[in-house]
Amino acid sequence: MGEFVGPFPWIALASFEALFIGLFGLLVIVLARLPGAPWWIATLWVATEWLRSSVPFGGFPWGRLAFGQSEGWFLSIASVGGAPLLTFAVALCGSGLAWIALELRFSRAFAGAVAAFVIAPVVGIALIPTLPSAADDSSVSDAGGEDRVTVAAIQGSVPRLGLDFNAQRKQVLDNHVARTIELADEVAAGTAPQPDVVVWPENASDIDPLRNADAAADISRAATAIKAPILVGSVLVNAPTEDGVRTTTNSVIVWDGESGPGDRHDKRIIQPFGEYLPYRDFFALFSEYAERAGYFVPGNGDGTVTAAGVTIGVATCYEVAFDRAFAASIRSGAQILAVPTNNATFGDTEMTYQQLAMSRVRAVEHGRAVVVAATSGVSAIIGPDGSVIEQTDLFVPAAVVENLPLREGTTLASRLGAWPEYVMCFVAFCAIIVASARTRRTVNAG
Repeated sequence: MGEFVGPFPWIALASFEALFIGLFGLLVIVLARLPGAPWWIATLWVATEWLRSSVPFGGFPWGRLAFGQSEGWFLSIASVGGAPLLTFAVALCGSGLAWIALELRFSRAFAGAVAAFVIAPVVGIALIPTLPSAADDSSVSDAGGEDRVTVAAIQGSVPRLGLDFNAQRKQVLDNHVARTIELADEVAAGTAPQPDVVVWPENASDIDPLRNADAAADISRAATAIKAPILVGSVLVNAPTEDGVRTTTNSVIVWDGESGPGDRHDKRIIQPFGEYLPYRDFFALFSEYAERAGYFVPGNGDGTVTAAGVTIGVATCYEVAFDRAFAASIRSGAQILAVPTNNATFGDTEMTYQQLAMSRVRAVEHGRAVVVAATSGVSAIIGPDGSVIEQTDLFVPAAVVENLPLREGTTLASRLGAWPEYVMCFVAFCAIIVASARTRRTVNAG
């Protein structure tokens, strides 16, 4: 927002998000009076993240504590309780450290604070040996008689950055076709392995290939050259609504060189103030950007597509920040995960690295390899243990190809789903009630 739209939208967003942090700060004062305060404060932080990840307009989970642990000691905890438990571990460590700083004498409370500070890193480090690596064949599928799949991520790059990156939509498509055919040449020359599946980024074809014969022919030419189905990130145009508005879907289509389009994932969690604009007429009074916001509508699939006999979970760009996106994919049998994304929209910012960190947390959370395909980078292949096997540079055409394990088994985090978060939110609520009652009794006694 600040890069391409101007200061007003991001100031408004930051100001609103600050309300959640302010509420947390007020309630910490109440919980600080309870014995074992660091534990209750940590659950309160989880509840705060749940609230701001839920409202308004579907919430904004960017910046959760869990996503800061992609290279941290606590990462393995995500396999037990997902991003919420990982957030809890970080918050517990932080609140315990703060409590230690406040306690000037060794007492029972001080000992509890020390325990709160050290337990999370100890648990995190102890769980590291349990994480599967990209070379580990345990809990693999037998799809097609194979337990591994070779996947390529194509980064075609774009002619320009920012919100107008697709002003040359044909050039963006041509870039991804060209880099795929170049990879096919490398395969033929024996310098690159033959992929079973190819993943293109979000918005690789903003020309609707279901309506445009030229775009369809270009994609088929690339799929035929590479001898593998391509997951094509595309914008599909829907029939006009009753008021004449043409809505669109942000889709990933499995495209075969011979049979054409197949399975499809329509992005289910779409970005407010980007892909669609709530209260368009109202916000148009404050920002000229309202006229440029999209008319996207969410899909309603199960978060998976099938290509080359492999069930692939898909979370398109913004979706990867939400726990429920890949959770649905895993329930539907996803054996590997894909994150097609268009980071050109965000220019030369830290967004692409933040999203890569989220993808690494998701890999550990569900015990699946993750393929990140970005228009302008960073594209990457991530192992089930959260390690980055290979990644590209920014703003250059590139391709990464890796042989990855297919998995059917599930982590404890996948089986528990949202329950750890619900339990911690409930505990935080109960702690606030108890602390408030104790405070009232103290005031009345005084």
